[in-house]
Amino acid sequence: MAQIRGTAGYHLGSQNNFGGPSRPDATNDPSPLEAIRQQTSKIEDWLDSISDPVKPYLPAIGRFLIVVTFLEDALRIITQFNDQLIYLNEYRHIPWGITHLFLLLNVIAMTICSVLIIARRYSEYAVCGLIGVVITQALGYGLIFDINFFLRNLSVMGGLFMVLSDSWVRKKFAPAGLPSLDEKDRKMYFQLAGRVLLIFLFIGFVFAGEWTIGRIVVIAIGFVACVMVVVGFKAKWSAIILVMILSVFNLFVNNFWSLHHHNPHKDFAKYDFFQVLSIVGGLLLLVNMGPGQVSFDEKKKVY
Repeated sequence: MAQIRGTAGYHLGSQNNFGGPSRPDATNDPSPLEAIRQQTSKIEDWLDSISDPVKPYLPAIGRFLIVVTFLEDALRIITQFNDQLIYLNEYRHIPWGITHLFLLLNVIAMTICSVLIIARRYSEYAVCGLIGVVITQALGYGLIFDINFFLRNLSVMGGLFMVLSDSWVRKKFAPAGLPSLDEKDRKMYFQLAGRVLLIFLFIGFVFAGEWTIGRIVVIAIGFVACVMVVVGFKAKWSAIILVMILSVFNLFVNNFWSLHHHNPHKDFAKYDFFQVLSIVGGLLLLVNMGPGQVSFDEKKKVY
């Protein structure tokens, strides 16, 4: 994992360039930036120590959470098949027959591709299939201009890009039909794209809901963590912070289990709940793999 490891306070030596004694404050007092690095490194070491028991399971947990929204959506279509048909036909004006084919293809694609991603089989094709589902559903249900839907699904695609990058770590050849890039380059660029896309859910959160003091504090912390994830600075620590913020937000805001069965908002809350879980899964893969070579953390290792 790409992360900065314990850069202890440096010392300039006991002599200056002319052989004389160095100033005490230059040798013993670390700069403010160095002091911050020392403290953040200690926090990372502490996070590593408490996360050691679950580290071997992070990739599997992350992959499962990423596809859980697709599995839930497939189950929703099956259990509400007639309602879905009526909506597509009467409100979206899609002819009968095509509505049946549209729903069946979505269920099959989401189920098969999700299982393949969990099993780490043909991940490239499974990711392409799920991205295709996201696009076709946006068009079919008329949600392509819904800003919250758009931002959430960008984040979900960011998680899928992390799956793609993770799968290429284990492969020695380029998948058919994709541009011929070096294995290292493909992993690097898709990790960067995944990092950037993952934070779009938080952008949607900023512009939704009422403004309160608590919400402003959460937004400020989350914004800093998002910036750190995008530039790849202390990315593991920042991703863990976002996981905690999103998990708490999900439990208290998208608590669909507390709504009555006939409440019209229950399905929307459930849909949002599982989408946030998928984005948490992408962040867990980021914690496991690190931010990749296009990141501040990696550049610091070079210099």
